[in-house]
Amino acid sequence: MKQVGRELGVRYALEGSVRKAGNRVRVTAQLVEAETGSHVWANRYDRDLADIFALQDEITEAVATAVAPAIDDAERQRAMRKPPGDLNAWSAYQRGLWHFSKGSPDDNALAERLFQQAIDLDPSFAGGYTGLSDAQARAAGVYGKRTLAEIEDSIFALARRAVTLDGNDAEARTCFAIQLMRRGDYQGALAELEVALAISPNLASAYGTLGAVLMWSGHPKKGRDALENSIRLDPRNPNMNLRLLDVAISFYLSREYDAAVEAAKRGIRSYPDYSNMYRWIAAALGQTGRIEEAKEALKKAITMAPAAFDMFVRRRVPWRRREDNAHMLEGLRKAGWEG
Repeated sequence: MKQVGRELGVRYALEGSVRKAGNRVRVTAQLVEAETGSHVWANRYDRDLADIFALQDEITEAVATAVAPAIDDAERQRAMRKPPGDLNAWSAYQRGLWHFSKGSPDDNALAERLFQQAIDLDPSFAGGYTGLSDAQARAAGVYGKRTLAEIEDSIFALARRAVTLDGNDAEARTCFAIQLMRRGDYQGALAELEVALAISPNLASAYGTLGAVLMWSGHPKKGRDALENSIRLDPRNPNMNLRLLDVAISFYLSREYDAAVEAAKRGIRSYPDYSNMYRWIAAALGQTGRIEEAKEALKKAITMAPAAFDMFVRRRVPWRRREDNAHMLEGLRKAGWEG
């Protein structure tokens, strides 16, 4: 495999085998890091040999869907093993994604610096701009380090720059769709996501953003289907905290409050520093009449990130419909908020 990697000039290679017994076929596939020969991912597929062409398409799609996130995760781990002084633009970007995925204020600040480093090392690399756009948005929208008004133009310009650099980059299109949604332009966001999914039909981040757009535009159940598909496609996505939050919100907006509580608890277990989760679980608990639990969650939501709480609760953000905002406030008031 090391020789294959050298001859083809690739870092990863997919190998596999096929065995047949009667009308059954077993296909095995392994993704191997060529430099070390170590396995990154492996799976086995047992199927009836009824329609060989349908079987071929099914397994091809399954492998292609599984391999992309496996490589993404391997690249992030590889970047973390490099000395900081040896980072190129790609490694700085991957290292930034690793910190971004942790969902804490300090890691997000590190991610911002690494994404800026990627841009400085290679101004033509779209990934640096999408990463910095996402990290700046999280710094304001989750941790309250800045206001959305202060960074709105910056995150929009970064996302648009990424698309300008590479219009065939599905991640860049997805990032731009997020910024359009933030401005309340649901149709524009859906148009960008249509392009992104045409380029990369199994892109987890595109389905996650699609779920958010559908949810905030009045279709929470359809949005949840897209969000769950995103989680299935890439359970280690750097934006997983947001995906889990949006699933909880989709239940809340559907008035399935008990399910919203359980979904938010799932998110809190994985990301205890993610303040936005506490705001929505407080509202859901308030709606179910579990007032003491609701008050405790509300207190955490306020004390963990008071600026972010003020931003999302005292002022309606552009992507939230008036009726959805009123619905959230109703739950928070039942939880004890007196604003």
